[in-house]
Amino acid sequence: MNSVIYLDSHATTPVDKRVVEKMLPYFTEKFGNPSSIDHIYGNELLKDIKEARINIAQVINADLEEIFFTSGATESDNMAILGIARKYKNKGNHIITSVIEHKAILESCHKLELEGFEITYLPVDSKGYISLIDLKKSIRKETILVSIIAANNEIGTIQDLEKIGKICFDSNILFHIDAAQAFGSIILDVKKMNIHLMSISAHKIYGPKGIGGIYIRKNIEPKVNIEPLFFGGGQENGIRSGTYNVPGSLRYGV
Repeated sequence: MNSVIYLDSHATTPVDKRVVEKMLPYFTEKFGNPSSIDHIYGNELLKDIKEARINIAQVINADLEEIFFTSGATESDNMAILGIARKYKNKGNHIITSVIEHKAILESCHKLELEGFEITYLPVDSKGYISLIDLKKSIRKETILVSIIAANNEIGTIQDLEKIGKICFDSNILFHIDAAQAFGSIILDVKKMNIHLMSISAHKIYGPKGIGGIYIRKNIEPKVNIEPLFFGGGQENGIRSGTYNVPGSLRYGV
């Protein structure tokens, strides 16, 4: 293995030693469940999770209350596509995406087609860009969501997110981006780019596998609501039930 050069960081990255060092105490010493807030073992961890949310929010110009932790970008993508479709189905049944999305998006869209939703898959040019003209033409009164990958995981194409966001804004349509490959690498401003939902993953940026997040606009209009995929203890403000992955979330605190 010493003669092998790793060139597949779009697939995953090694965990940074600083991240490992920060995570280790939370496996043995600070092992409490943050949902058990009636004692110090759980309650003290909420501060650390809040710090991680703040760090993510600052990177994308969001508020900490708009950051929700998940198991990774796949779950976040599923949450965005399925959660929006099922929550806004009375408004419309049409979603626009592209042919070069991650499978987490494409398979979610295929699932929705079985449920009666209509999906438009925009083609791309030789460099992987969608046509803004095609996007505008594809919008109809039943359109509720546009989902476009920010930076493609195979060819690296970075879409013009601000222009896409402006088109969605003008048409009063929600805009989701899969930013697993973009977060931490390019400037992402959810307000300037009119982004309503954003998926991220830790293992793409020298963090552990099994932890990610989703930005959901809550503090400025239009506020976004989604149908949860998981039900249980009501963690993540009811958006995503399940015991907090405290060590994993701390990657975003480094």
